[in-house]
Amino acid sequence: MTKQSGQTSYIERFNCTLRQRVSRFIRRSLAVSKCLFNHVGLLWNFIHHYNASLPI
Repeated sequence: MTKQSGQTSYIERFNCTLRQRVSRFIRRSLAVSKCLFNHVGLLWNFIHHYNASLPI
């Protein structure tokens, strides 16, 4: 999706929700993952629960 198509609202909403719920993705935060494996695992966990909570 490009910005010219005007369909970026879904992506922007997901990014905003991610930043609100997971403190590790906020800039200048003290909640930092010390290894990449934990960071990726946390992201996978968030995406899994986010998709599971969407209405069908």
